[in-house]
Amino acid sequence: MNDRVLLGQYMPRDSFVHHLDPRVKLVLTILFMVLVFMVDHFVGYAVVLAFVLMVVALADLPLPKIIKGLKPILTILIFTTVLNIFTIRGQVLWQWGFLTVTKEGLVWAAFVACRIVLLVLGTTLLSLTTSPLKLTDGLESLLSPLKVVRFPAHELAMMVSIALRFIPTLFEETDKIMKAQKARGADFESGNILDRARAMIPLLVPLFLNSLDRASELGVAMEARCYRGGEGRTRLNPLSMERKDTLTLIGVTALFILGMVVL
Repeated sequence: MNDRVLLGQYMPRDSFVHHLDPRVKLVLTILFMVLVFMVDHFVGYAVVLAFVLMVVALADLPLPKIIKGLKPILTILIFTTVLNIFTIRGQVLWQWGFLTVTKEGLVWAAFVACRIVLLVLGTTLLSLTTSPLKLTDGLESLLSPLKVVRFPAHELAMMVSIALRFIPTLFEETDKIMKAQKARGADFESGNILDRARAMIPLLVPLFLNSLDRASELGVAMEARCYRGGEGRTRLNPLSMERKDTLTLIGVTALFILGMVVL
C-alpha cells in the first residue's frame, strides 16, 4: 500500500532538491500552487508539467512510482470530471434527457483534472524530498512572526507534520483491515451504491478505533519524552539559509512570476 500512496512519505536521496532549505521548498510549493490556479490554457499546463518532471529528475525520484502514486486520486478525478461535464452550461454537443454535455464543460473538466494532478504532484514532491522533522522546523520558522499575536506556530507545524506522516499509515491500516474483512466474507465491490456504502461500515469502524488508539499511543510517547510544546525547545540542526538556497528561491520565484504573467 505504501508503494501506491506517496503523499506523506519521504524518500532520502543525495540530491540538490533534498538538500535545499525546507523553508525555500515550502515557499516555492505555495507559489507553485498559485501558478497552477492562474494558468488558463493547456500549453501552460504542459509547461508546468515539464517543470515538475525537471524537479523529479533533479531529485533523483522514480517517475513510474510517482505516476503510480496518483492512483488514489483517480476516484476524485472521475467524480469532478463527470460533475463538470454535466453541469457547465454552454455550446451543447450531446443531450439525452436532462443530461447535457457542452464544449465548455469538457474544457473546464479537463482544466480541473490537470489542476488536481499538478497540485497533488507538487505537494507529493515536497513530502518526498523533505523529512518530517525538517518540514516541521521549516513550517514553524515561516509561521514564527505570528507568535507576537500568540499564534501557536509550533503546535500547528507539529500537527501538519504528524498528519502528513500518518497518511501512508492510515492507508496501510485500511488495506490490512479490508483484506481481513474479505477473508471473513465481506464484499466491497458488488451491489449498488447503497450496498457498497453499507459494506464500508465494517471497514470504517475498526479504522476509526485504530486511529484513536494510535493517537493515544503517540500522545503518551511524546509525554514520556517530556514534550511540552515549542517554548524553550532547541534544535540539534538549526536551519540556516545558504547561498544555493537564496539563489534557488530568487531564481525559481522569478520564473514563477514570469509564468504567472506569460501563461
